[in-house]
Amino acid sequence: MKRIVTLCAFAALLLTGCARSQAPAAPTLDEVFASRRSIRAYQAGKTVSEAELRELFLATQNAPSWANQQPSKYYVALGDEKREAVLELIGGNKDRVVNASAFIVSTFEKGKSGFFRGNPVDATGDFWGAYDNGLSNAYLVLKARAMGFDTLIMGMRDADALRTLFSIPENEAVLAVIALGYRAQDPSTPAHRPLDEVVKFF
Repeated sequence: MKRIVTLCAFAALLLTGCARSQAPAAPTLDEVFASRRSIRAYQAGKTVSEAELRELFLATQNAPSWANQQPSKYYVALGDEKREAVLELIGGNKDRVVNASAFIVSTFEKGKSGFFRGNPVDATGDFWGAYDNGLSNAYLVLKARAMGFDTLIMGMRDADALRTLFSIPENEAVLAVIALGYRAQDPSTPAHRPLDEVVKFF
């Protein structure tokens, strides 16, 4: 009898230890949607690793694109020198993101999405590339939030200077700069337009 009690106690101890060592549950997709915000204040001194960024970019490769052309490209300022250089090229957002852990320059290859045999298939032309890049960026910011990071997509940027800084080829259009780091404060939830103003059912 003592042996049975001892075995049961040992099994309970093992189960308790396993439960304690389990990682916290990953957020649901709805939780990611609800907690992702455009963050304009970041914690100083917190870093993000290249391994974590690689996991992040692997997620962006699941984003859909025109005929699977995958036109999106990314250039990452992770070291101090490149980060400081990017800060000088993003206009009025500099003070808001000065403590971000990394800056990601988002581009797309022109003449791929929306083209067939070198010719645009409709009047949209290279805007399809921007569309695909937007989809890829959406995956990026959502995966970042699921990993515990925060982001700000910035349109104010010196595209020519960024092209020089990262040796971005001329056949790529420079779109956004995305700050990535850890929020310093929780922003309020913005109001959304009534659903019936943006969706029509027929």
